[in-house]
Amino acid sequence: MSIVRVEINSPGGGRANFAKIDATTDEEITKQKAEDDMEAVQDTALHIRNIRKSLFLTQEEFSKRINVPLATLRNWEQGKRRPAGSARALLKILSRSPEVMKLLEQ
Repeated sequence: MSIVRVEINSPGGGRANFAKIDATTDEEITKQKAEDDMEAVQDTALHIRNIRKSLFLTQEEFSKRINVPLATLRNWEQGKRRPAGSARALLKILSRSPEVMKLLEQ
């Protein structure tokens, strides 16, 4: 068996363009971070909407079953807000095990 050594800090290795990275301004980094954050919010909104639709529930039915105000659910699905705490945990459970919703119907 042969030994392979790789220098992690060597410029030019991999696909990174270090000249472009060094030329990036703080303004460009801030702008990209804001775009990335907005994309993450939209992904979360779509994920929540997909969970609800996979359960064949209206927004009103879903909000009642998970015990959150309808306005809150709408804000999540529109990307205006993100769920936190126990609501976030419940959504994660429902996305992985939709049959749990039957327990919430009782």
